[in-house]
Amino acid sequence: MAAPSISHSGSSAPVPAFEDYSLYSNLSDHELMQLAIERSLTDTRGNAAPEAPNYSSPNPPCEKPPDPYVPLFVFLPLVVSAESNKQGGAEEPLFQAVRAGDVSTVKALATLPNTNLMLPSKPGWLAIHQAAWYGQDGCLRVLLSAQPGMVNKRTERGESALMVAVGKEQLRCVQVLLESGADPDIPNYDRETPLYKGRGWTALQEAVGQNNVEICEMLLKAGAKHDLKNVYGISPLFTAAQSGHVAALRFLLKHADANKPGKTGLLPLIVSLLIQSTSKARVRRTGISPLHLAAERNRDEVLEILMEAGFDVNAQLSEEWSKLYEDRRSTALYFSVFNNNIEAVRSLLAAGANPNLDLFRPLMVAARHCCIQTVTLLVEHGADINACIPTHPTTFPAVYMFSMKYLPLFKYLLDHGGHALSCFTCVYGNGPHPPINTARSERGGLPQASRFCEMISASSISRWAGPIIDILLDYVGHVTLCSRLMEHLNSYSDWSVIKEKAAPPRPLLQLCRLQILQLVGRRRLNKLPLPASLIRFLKHQQGAEEAAEAGAEAS
Repeated sequence: MAAPSISHSGSSAPVPAFEDYSLYSNLSDHELMQLAIERSLTDTRGNAAPEAPNYSSPNPPCEKPPDPYVPLFVFLPLVVSAESNKQGGAEEPLFQAVRAGDVSTVKALATLPNTNLMLPSKPGWLAIHQAAWYGQDGCLRVLLSAQPGMVNKRTERGESALMVAVGKEQLRCVQVLLESGADPDIPNYDRETPLYKGRGWTALQEAVGQNNVEICEMLLKAGAKHDLKNVYGISPLFTAAQSGHVAALRFLLKHADANKPGKTGLLPLIVSLLIQSTSKARVRRTGISPLHLAAERNRDEVLEILMEAGFDVNAQLSEEWSKLYEDRRSTALYFSVFNNNIEAVRSLLAAGANPNLDLFRPLMVAARHCCIQTVTLLVEHGADINACIPTHPTTFPAVYMFSMKYLPLFKYLLDHGGHALSCFTCVYGNGPHPPINTARSERGGLPQASRFCEMISASSISRWAGPIIDILLDYVGHVTLCSRLMEHLNSYSDWSVIKEKAAPPRPLLQLCRLQILQLVGRRRLNKLPLPASLIRFLKHQQGAEEAAEAGAEAS
């Protein structure tokens, strides 16, 4: 995703202290949509959900835009402290007296014939800004009485004393400044004013952000427009939803349409209060479900509320949304698996989530995380172990690529229906193998299917080649090891027994096991009238020797 994006990935860059809002002026509709819907899952300012470990991914990038409902004065520059004022020397006596609230000294210094109150300190900081920052209203009255003309003077960054006082929530100083003729509409150089007229942030937006119903009502009675949006396409109703401010929501719902779309057709829904007022048809048209964002941000409670309200657990991202992610994810289940959120995975699967809808299957993600709990849940709910990746075809189940370093997981997949015979299929057989081919085929421009013997030859996997082949041989009958697999087994003397295991003829007990599994199926094995040890052998839970002894005793 271009420019500042809103994902998450678990490695979000810190928001700079002095945000440059011009960065967000060129956001696309999709970026604005993602910004808005992500923010709608945030509880309250300063109480956002913690970032998930691994959340997200480099898809999309993870620079974080400004929170549209946080008062813009949060980003006011830090006032020059005593240290920064020194510039190699002591703090000027007037500024020192103001900071300390020493009204008598300020009065004495302000009335000296040679004192120029309009002369700023090096960073453009006047004494009235110092007084406004530290909440010294007594000093502020003295300064304005001595020089009324500086009431609207601005710093190098364009902040008036009123803007500074508002930013620091110094109410008494705000009152002194307004009584002295301070102009509340003077913007700073970022076009922000105390009432946020500069960047489209209205007084109603701020009142909603503060959950102050009394001020909201006063503003609406005075003619404030409840549907006026800021530059991000966000209305006061959406601000209330994303802030989790129930009182403001209830009030605005009496004056607004909960199904009125924003700049990109996005809805203000995503909290339980608004579910009954929100059209699911309009949600579908946005190309993204609130379930996706709840899953992406690990908001399990919100996820449960949305599922109980009937939102489709199998809703898929539109193509435009899916393209924002390199892995082309499409389901809420994928997000939860990606985040290693086992409880969310369990809830989604119990509600009917299909684990086979994504191009890159959630099972493959779980295997890559080596999370046996998630793998088990997905397999128990019908995940296709033998699925391939269309963009990276293989002659064997693609999930094996992510599980062979963790042999118990690899064995689990084979135990539950993973194909093994395809791992021994090689067109070159005993002949020499060409170099591993990464080029695309001439027809169709698609990559050629990778063979198992190629994949296992990767330097990161080849050290486990012997044990991997050994496990696979328990799930096949007569097979021929190609020359490349033989090279691996010949590379380590202790693996010679694996070559002997593969040599024909295969044991009759092994062939019988394969035949029984093919005819009966793993799920029905427990119903067979056989000794427990034989059942364990058929399930690959026991060795052939123990099974043979048990069979002899049974006969």
